[in-house]
Amino acid sequence: MSRVHPASFLTLHYRLARHDGAELINTFGDKPATLSLGTGELAPAMEARLIGLEEGAHESFELAPGEAFGARNPELLQRVALAVLRENGDRDERYAVGDVVQFPTPDGQAVFAGVLRELGPSGEDWATFDFNHPLAGQALRFEVQLIGVL
Repeated sequence: MSRVHPASFLTLHYRLARHDGAELINTFGDKPATLSLGTGELAPAMEARLIGLEEGAHESFELAPGEAFGARNPELLQRVALAVLRENGDRDERYAVGDVVQFPTPDGQAVFAGVLRELGPSGEDWATFDFNHPLAGQALRFEVQLIGVL
């Protein structure tokens, strides 16, 4: 049987859930996923759990808070002037707490996302965005069934 190595191409079913059991991703009831290790498709901590497993393995792993997607960084909570949002998007857009908003990178070649956490009080023209990964700082459960390893 083939074993997973750092550059393996995998066909697998996987489930990612919060520590409380709330599912985030589950391919077990659908088509399996295919991915290449080492390309950033999975968090490094998740990839590390797969290294050495044999084709056909079905395993579950507990990931400590922050292990998969890093610790929450309070510096990634940023106050942004609403004028910046209007410059980079639809001028008439109405934003609400919980919205995910795309921002261009400084070079304009890519985008990154932030979750709107707070709007300034009436008359104040700002919003607070959280640029942490949505799963940063959380304990997770990672279950995998390896179907194929190349």
